[in-house]
Amino acid sequence: MAAAITFALSNFTLTCFIFGLIAAAIALAAQRPPRPQGAVVEALLAWFLFFSIGVSLFYNFVMHVFFGKMTASFIGWADSPFQAEVGYASLGFAVVGFMAFAGNRGLRIAAIVGPTCFLWGAAVGHVIDMVRSHNFAPGNAGVVFWTDILLPVVGLVLLAMSREGSRRSA
Repeated sequence: MAAAITFALSNFTLTCFIFGLIAAAIALAAQRPPRPQGAVVEALLAWFLFFSIGVSLFYNFVMHVFFGKMTASFIGWADSPFQAEVGYASLGFAVVGFMAFAGNRGLRIAAIVGPTCFLWGAAVGHVIDMVRSHNFAPGNAGVVFWTDILLPVVGLVLLAMSREGSRRSA
């Protein structure tokens, strides 16, 4: 059990993504048929915003601001005052993610595009660190690295699908 909790907390981006899928499935199961057109995409996008953006980046804020030394060690880096800056940027993105959960399209676009730039930039930094410093620590080259790349893709695809669905119903 301890190993499972450690894995879930160490790979929080994956954990939050899975929670989002579960929450979307529960929300869809609670809807009476027939579901409105686009209900599946709407549920997936809303819960993605809540968990993969809101909860995940809030967790990132807490870890970088309050547990900076431990977080730096997990990434394979030295502790630095810049961790607080990463943490507060994560807090801002988390707040927008929570607001976008039930927000309008413009807010949802902002909640995906901002973190996409942040996460892809972080992924580039991790690659540079892998190449230059041979840093393959779990927080630099593990699940978090891959979700830095793939979660923005999921968010952008869900945004595109939600736009297509709203065009069809208009």
